[in-house]
Amino acid sequence: MKKALTAALAATFAVTSLGMASAAEAQSRGDRAEQRQDRRDDRGDRREDRRDDRRDARNDRREWRQDNRADRRDARQDQRAHARWVQAQRRYSAGRYYAPRGYQTRSWSYGQRMPSYYRSNQYVVSNYGQYGLRAPPRGYQYVRSGNDVVMTAVATGLITAVIAGLFN
Repeated sequence: MKKALTAALAATFAVTSLGMASAAEAQSRGDRAEQRQDRRDDRGDRREDRRDDRRDARNDRREWRQDNRADRRDARQDQRAHARWVQAQRRYSAGRYYAPRGYQTRSWSYGQRMPSYYRSNQYVVSNYGQYGLRAPPRGYQYVRSGNDVVMTAVATGLITAVIAGLFN
């Protein structure tokens, strides 16, 4: 009887241990599935982070472009602040004017080009504040032609503004 009882107990333990093993196996399979799902979630999170980083970089570039656009707009507004043709409100005394050799005093208008002779230091008005003129935008200068002052591009001589009758 002892043998039968021992065999029954051994069988019971074997069955329960098999059941526990299969339960443990199922649990470990579940753990593996959870681990796989966690890895997928981590990958998804990393992808989202990369997307967020790209969006942030894109927004930074967009803001930078908008700032530059605003700066250019402000520069254009400054240039437009100088009217194309204005009669001077006040007249100033400056030394006698001598036209460049081969040229006569003439009236200039917006869009024309001044010859390079006029861009020499003899004709450039560098003390514009003394004559009530605003500082020219970068890349521009005031040039005297007869009794008028003309704002021209330094590089090309293109006329952007004329102040007529500024000098006596």
